[in-house]
Amino acid sequence: MSKTAVEPAFRMTRDEYRTWAQQQPGGRFERVNGVVVAMAPERVGHNDRKMLAWMALRTAVRKAELPCHVYGDGMTVEVGDSDYEPDAIIHCGKSLPADAIAVPDPLVIVEVLSPSTSSIDRAWKLQEYFRLPSLRHYLIIWADKQQIAHHRRSDDGGIETQIVIGGDIGLDPPGIAFAIDDIYAG
Repeated sequence: MSKTAVEPAFRMTRDEYRTWAQQQPGGRFERVNGVVVAMAPERVGHNDRKMLAWMALRTAVRKAELPCHVYGDGMTVEVGDSDYEPDAIIHCGKSLPADAIAVPDPLVIVEVLSPSTSSIDRAWKLQEYFRLPSLRHYLIIWADKQQIAHHRRSDDGGIETQIVIGGDIGLDPPGIAFAIDDIYAG
């Protein structure tokens, strides 16, 4: 999704932002370092990858019979003074309340690249998301070609990166795997 600063750019606290965002008649937003950023309408290719990624993750979680939930975009991940809306999130453990709007301890975060956000997702959000102690995997999915960057927190706390263009991706924890072809079907 393309993102541009709301004109004029303004800062808000998390509570101010949530109140403001609920009153907007349309559109979606993120808050980056306290500044509200509008998200442009998404393209078909982006939407297809996002939905297929969610479906592949959900199928894998169900097949493994894990106590995990897969959320689609719209759920918030809070990092410092930012509120992001990844394209998919896996949360394991106790279920979140039905009225929750944020996932406090994501295990897996997925972003599908858009032309205008590619550098943000591949650099800034990579750094930001791994500030969360719970995060073990950050998947960056290309919308226009069969390629996924799998960033994984290693046992020593570092980040390992693998570019995957075919086969399966294993995510351990939580102990699931899915085929790249499932995300690039059709």
